[in-house]
Amino acid sequence: MADIGHRDMAILSKPEEAGNTNRARIGRLGLESRQHAPGWYQALVLAGGVLAGLAVSALILMASGIGFAELANEFVVAIFTNAQNVSAVLTQAAPLLIAGLAAAVAFRVRFWNIGIEGQMIMGSIAATAVAIGDVGPEWARLGLMTLAAALGGLAWMLLPALLRIRLSVNEIISTLLLNYVAFNLLLHLLYGPWKDPRSSFPYSQQFDAAERLAPIGWQTLTYALPLALVLAALCWWLLNVSRVGFFTRVIHANPKMAAAMGLPVVAVTLGAALLSGALAGVAGFAVSAGVEYRMTQSFFVGYGFSGILIAFMARNNPLGAVLVALFVATLFVASQSLQVFYQIPGSMVQLIQAVMVIAVASSEFFIRFRIRLVR
Repeated sequence: MADIGHRDMAILSKPEEAGNTNRARIGRLGLESRQHAPGWYQALVLAGGVLAGLAVSALILMASGIGFAELANEFVVAIFTNAQNVSAVLTQAAPLLIAGLAAAVAFRVRFWNIGIEGQMIMGSIAATAVAIGDVGPEWARLGLMTLAAALGGLAWMLLPALLRIRLSVNEIISTLLLNYVAFNLLLHLLYGPWKDPRSSFPYSQQFDAAERLAPIGWQTLTYALPLALVLAALCWWLLNVSRVGFFTRVIHANPKMAAAMGLPVVAVTLGAALLSGALAGVAGFAVSAGVEYRMTQSFFVGYGFSGILIAFMARNNPLGAVLVALFVATLFVASQSLQVFYQIPGSMVQLIQAVMVIAVASSEFFIRFRIRLVR
């Protein structure tokens, strides 16, 4: 008995704790790790986190001088009872959904892609190069632009992925820093060779009709929305049905165990990272060709953080990302209205997004742990 440590002696003195050592106490509250939480419980806790975030956001907006009735009108009545506002939400949701898919695919293998905005820029640059250069016949122009955008985002992700895999360089730093490189390249093009020849303003010339995502026949909606939904369905199949999806789940749970089991950890991680970059590039194309019909110097602003928010709130589920993208798009449209009619600064929108992230992250605690009252 002399060789037994204090912790082992404590367990022997309390046999009821010998079968479960994943417990802790905070005063009279006991914390116990959950081995598995059912899906309905996870959804309930996540919904509670979202509602808590909305409540805190409402209090912040009310403290800034907006009444509760005005908030309800802007976020509910004015949006969901007006066809034009519903169309604006769906139009905004398309690129947001693609950006959220880009984040979710990378996060499923613990590759923290913070460079979505830089990859969007490179995707838009590649697509705009096809449009300006009139590459290929008109009937194939949009397809070529989509492919070029995907390759542009993929190429911009290749360096951080190789640095992470070969040299263990933190991808958070490398992807973030490459955003600034891409942005300065964008400014060079828009203030230089790609400046609009008609107005001399720092944006590209307008895309021709064959280079735009066509409207689908209702309000301002274009084929950017069907494109985003198709990509969401493909990502869901890849991550939840295919063998690759099983590999990503094991790698996300325990990369070392996945490697010990002989799974292709390096290949799956590299593939997921490159697919994430390609999706981000397509998101840049969706904004340029489906919303603004040209490349501007600020088309990407806010999409990177919002994509991460969407992936986080959807728990990296592509189908869940569809609903979250609609929610975030509603926040975008309502916030734009608040900025116009109530002079709310743009930073307030970012604050609301940050509150939502904190609320959802906090709800994760109740999924991972069970709280008991200890007598």
